[in-house]
Parts: sequence; C-alpha cells; structure tokens
Amino acid sequence: MFESFFPRPKLFLLSAILSAAVAIIVWYGFGTEIGRTLGFALDTDPNNPIVGVGYFISSEFLWFYLYYIFICAAFALFWFRYLPHKWQIWSIVGSQLILFSTYFSVQVSVAINNWRRPFFDAVQNALSGESTTTAAELYSLILIFTQIAFVWICVYVVTRFFVSHYVFRWRTAMNDFYVAKWGQVRHIEGASQRVQEDTMRFAGIVEGLGVAIVDSIMTLFAFLPVLMALSSNVTSLPFVGEIANPLLMAAIFWSVFGTVFLATVGIKLPGLEFKNQRVEAAYRKELVFGEDDETRAQPPTLSELFSNVRRNYFRLYFHYMYFNVARSFYLQADNIFAYLLLIPTIAVGSITFGLMQQILTAFSQVTNSFQYLVNSWPTIVELLSIYKRLQAFEAAISDTPLPKIDQEFMARPSED
Repeated sequence: MFESFFPRPKLFLLSAILSAAVAIIVWYGFGTEIGRTLGFALDTDPNNPIVGVGYFISSEFLWFYLYYIFICAAFALFWFRYLPHKWQIWSIVGSQLILFSTYFSVQVSVAINNWRRPFFDAVQNALSGESTTTAAELYSLILIFTQIAFVWICVYVVTRFFVSHYVFRWRTAMNDFYVAKWGQVRHIEGASQRVQEDTMRFAGIVEGLGVAIVDSIMTLFAFLPVLMALSSNVTSLPFVGEIANPLLMAAIFWSVFGTVFLATVGIKLPGLEFKNQRVEAAYRKELVFGEDDETRAQPPTLSELFSNVRRNYFRLYFHYMYFNVARSFYLQADNIFAYLLLIPTIAVGSITFGLMQQILTAFSQVTNSFQYLVNSWPTIVELLSIYKRLQAFEAAISDTPLPKIDQEFMARPSED
C-alpha cells in the first residue's frame, strides 16, 4: 500500500516526522533571529496584525517561504540520493506541495479572522446611536474580504487539481505493484475489486485524512496563540469561575470529551464495515461466475449469500443509528458551547461585537482541530475496512498467514 509509492515507507515517514519536528523547533526557537540576520524586518506587532492580502506578502511570510523551500529541498535531495524511487517526484515533492497549500489555507483563515474584528466593530459602531462609521469604510472592508476570498479560491482550485493527479499517481503505483504480483494474490476473495477499486479508495482516503490531520496541526499552531491572547478578555467561565487561559482550557476539555465519547460509541463500526465489504464481494463473485458457468449462481446459493448481505447491513444500520444520535447531539451542542462560555463576559459588556466574533472563530478553529477524530471518524472507519482488505494482498505477497478475519471468511464463506 505504501511501499509502491514511497521509498522505505516506515523509515521515510519517521524521517519526515523527525525533520518536521526539528524544523518547527528551529523556526519557533530561532527563526526570528535567523530571519533578522538575513535582512527580513520581523517587527510586526502581533496585537495589530495586517488586515488584507498584504498579510501574505509581509516580511514574516516571505521569510517563511524561503525557510520552507530550504527545508523541503534538503529533505527531498537526501532521499533522491539515498534511495531513488520511481515515484519520488510525486510522493516526496508532491507531498511537500500539498503540505504547503494546507498551511496557506490555514493562514487564509487567520487572515479572515484578523478581518473580522475591524469589520464587526465597524458594524457595531454603525448601528449605535453615535455612529462615526461611513458607508465607504464598510465597502472598503468588504472589498478586503473579497480579495482574501479570491486568494483562497485560487489556492483551492489549484490544490484540488494537483491533488487529483497526486491520488491517481498513488493509485497507479499500487495498481502496478499488485498487478506484477497477480499470480500470488488472484486466489484472494474479491481480488479484482481490491486491485481495481480498493487501491483508488485507499489512496484518496489516506491523502484526505493526511491533509486533514496536517491541517488540524497547522491550525493549532496558527490559532492557539490567538486564542491565548484573546483569553485575556474573558475573566471567568460558567460553573468554573476564574482560571488561567480559560478559553484554551475549555477548548481542550470539550474536544477531548467529544473524541473519547464518540470513539467509544463507534468502536464496532470498522469491523462491521469490513464484513460488509466481504459479504458484498462474495455475492458479486458468485454472480460473475454465473455469467460463464450455468452451474453457478443458482437461486439457493444466491439467496443464502444475499441473506448474509441483508443481515450485515441491518446490523450496520443499527450501530450507525445510535452512533449518529450521539454524534448529532455532540455537534449540535458544539454549536452553542462557545456562546455559553462567553455569556458572563457578554452580560457585563466587557467585549465588543467584533472581538466576540474573533473569539468565536478562534475557539471554533481550535476545537475543530482537536476534534480531528470526531470529524473524521466515518472516513476512518471506511479506511480501516479497506486497509483490512488490502492486508490480505500483503500477506499473500510476503507469503505470511492471512489476517485472522480473512481466515474466518475462507473457513466459513457463508457466514457474515
């Protein structure tokens, strides 16, 4: 699954994580000093951020672009020389480009959050009895938002186009790898589907989940300092009172609670999804055999195979029912949780409307990042079921015993 596309997958992934950790430590520990030494003016007031597209071409951003290019080039050149790989341009450089586009998208969210405070403060002022806000000022702020949104649209369209090609290259690598080993894997139940469909779905889902988790991590890096700074405007929380960094502590508590709660509720879903693919494959395979052999796909056999399909689907529906109930309750509560935290502060009028909007956005970004498993759980379930199916291929290629669940199905093909 990974060896076909990445050089020495385990070692590659470990080296990528370690190099990223070192790069992050150097950036946050010494990045400013190094940048100033190279001549970049890095003296922007964090409490007075740039509002508008100028945010993306500030000295801080130009220095980051140069730093990122240097780190990525050094990492890629090392692997190009240490272990050349057929797909190294796409797997290494392509992954680096996707990471950068993810980072840039997060920074677009930061830019929009910087815009929220002056815009909503201007709206609040305009609606007050002693307004000093003019229509021209509001139009100007709307134009700034439009410019930021246009940047996001350009980045999104280009990124999705590139990612589509990236995923297909990964699928091609897996397809070529498995086809070359077809003689070893053709006897596996649903082998044709695994090569044709599962490779495509696996590449797409892994890329999507990978980008999502990187997006969550980068969002935390971008918004945690913002949320900590904004916490100074909130003096106490309901039922808790005054604590240090109240908004940050509340975001962590709420996210951890939701993750543990929904992971516990949905613990049975991956196995059921896998079984669902198996019984569907067994039914489809018998129908395919029946196209060429009149002794196959007889009504009693098809009836038994379809009853397995029906039984597993009904079990899946039941377990998804209570999981969706739990997930829906949590997500709906999540919509008002930040407002509940701010009620004491709003009631005493100690923050402006623009500041409240900025707090709500930053809090939502941080909690969504911590809620990676909550938001991605249905996709993770699907990925786990596909991974279990492709494990049988890996076992056949390496001449090791099939996974336990495959052995069970081969021993009892009519059971669900």
